[in-house]
Amino acid sequence: MRGRGAIISHNVQVNSVPDSPRLLGPAEIRALAAELDVRPTKTLGQNFVHDANTVRRIVTASGIGADDVVLEVGPGLGSLTLALLAEAGRVVAVEIDRKLAARLPRTIAEFAPGQAANFDVVTADALGVLPGDLPQTPTALVANLPYNVAVPVLLHLMAQFPTIRTALVMVQAEVADRLAATPGGRIYGVPSVKARFFGDVARAGSIGKHVFWPEPKIESGLVRIDRRDAFGTDPALRSETFAVIDAAFAQRRKTLRSALSSWAGSAPHAEELLRAAEIDPGLRGERCTVDDFVRLARAGHEAGIRNGAAR
Repeated sequence: MRGRGAIISHNVQVNSVPDSPRLLGPAEIRALAAELDVRPTKTLGQNFVHDANTVRRIVTASGIGADDVVLEVGPGLGSLTLALLAEAGRVVAVEIDRKLAARLPRTIAEFAPGQAANFDVVTADALGVLPGDLPQTPTALVANLPYNVAVPVLLHLMAQFPTIRTALVMVQAEVADRLAATPGGRIYGVPSVKARFFGDVARAGSIGKHVFWPEPKIESGLVRIDRRDAFGTDPALRSETFAVIDAAFAQRRKTLRSALSSWAGSAPHAEELLRAAEIDPGLRGERCTVDDFVRLARAGHEAGIRNGAAR
């Protein structure tokens, strides 16, 4: 994604009796794309969902309800947005493409007139969005994330918006597997551990290629995070824990004693901190849970290490 852009909020007020939104199908998607002269780009990771059953399934898996303010990232032409408005109390969409963002309020007014007053779109890069940029405080995240920045966007939003209690994201199938991986596995790594810092992570389904336009070359997967704030919301602890995680997996074939030597200042000091955190120095990072890494970050903090650098 490009750098953070100007944030412009659009809201359409329509006095109408609430009706169930009409969802977009292949014909509507292509008509909207033709109207806007939109050609999906790999740079922005654009693939538009055109299957109504798929967006309904995503919304069901998210568990959102009328009390939720849903943050949606990359709404595109509005396929998932319309399905979200059928269940959520409010939807705040963040869209980096100005042309798509400008069209969304009119799409909502046409296909979901009864819910148009419950929708806002903010034109911005999701990687730079902060709480003060949104018109409402989100309680849930539901999004079809661009494949090329899915993990950074997910971690940024979970960190910046502690009010988000649940997140349901669609990502590349391989990324979904990595996010949901458990300790000891070959694909367990940095995304797996960092996602678990925020809560319980699990696979929530698979999405085939045929429901997108254009059709991607890879399958997609759904991942759900249920926040539990086991470690609080202190950004310093999160930053220090993430620094330990990065160091541990930078050389994942090495033991923690060796892999963390640069973080701790030396291998003997790394061993000392590992033992203080009750972690076997001979283990590799892939054997450790997020709880282990948090204990180690706290031990490092007490020893004067800040984000991988000794004071």
